[in-house]
Amino acid sequence: MNGLVILNKPAGCSSHKTVGAVRRIFNMKKIGHTGTLDPAATGVLPLLLGKATRAAELLTAENKRYTAEILLGTVTDSQDLDGKILAQNPVNVTPENILRTAAGFVGEIEQLPPMYSAVSVNGQRLYKLARQGIEIERERRRVIIHSIDVLSIDGPVVTVDVRCGKGTYIRALGADIGEALGCGACLKSLCRTESGSLKLSDAYTLEALEELAAEGRLAEAVIPIDKMFEHLGALRLDPRRSALVKNGVPAYTDKFPEGEMFRVYDSGGEFIALAVRGEADGKTAIKTVKTFY
Repeated sequence: MNGLVILNKPAGCSSHKTVGAVRRIFNMKKIGHTGTLDPAATGVLPLLLGKATRAAELLTAENKRYTAEILLGTVTDSQDLDGKILAQNPVNVTPENILRTAAGFVGEIEQLPPMYSAVSVNGQRLYKLARQGIEIERERRRVIIHSIDVLSIDGPVVTVDVRCGKGTYIRALGADIGEALGCGACLKSLCRTESGSLKLSDAYTLEALEELAAEGRLAEAVIPIDKMFEHLGALRLDPRRSALVKNGVPAYTDKFPEGEMFRVYDSGGEFIALAVRGEADGKTAIKTVKTFY
């Protein structure tokens, strides 16, 4: 089975362990994910099955969307409630303060990657050092926050809807908002509602996948590989050029502008590659970027 499954990751389980559970459900080893979620987080976790794993680096979404509960006044070493509480501060802020402060983080900002993160520094994962009680210097990273909408304020809990670019740490954003308000903060909960064009409303829970498996209907949850790239143009080859491409021999086309990526289908209509138009022997040729046959 090859393609994409949109999973609604459960809370309390790492992305890696979640993939392990899906491997058991599908009874296949070749399954990977894009866009890691924290163990405590829920929501959209794109899973790639079989040959679709070859496209992992092409499917990292530029933009994401989250619903987060920020707990004002509580500061932890992990910037969420899974960590050790470092401080409990009084919260004396008004809704106007919260709205104004949150709005100040919209745009291009600098973030300090949390120690409890998968960022690698000098070949070491930060979270592994954090678990040993070691904190090291980290460089700030520039990220983009497209919007922050405050959905509700219930005592010290502020619920926000965040649209952001890739590489953004919502835990760090919540902690920074708390610091700017003067009381500190950590995340109480986090749910990724969108990853690129993939939405939570289309995601399957582990339980739903197990039910489909029991009914022999797992294929219903799998989106074909080429659907992930339907925004690209398509080229269907005749039998001769299909054979050339599958054997790594240049096949010629002048259908697309040079450098523009497109989908390639063989003469039978099977999706076989992503390609760009390059050059071979002085002619414009199909240059494969990723093959799926």
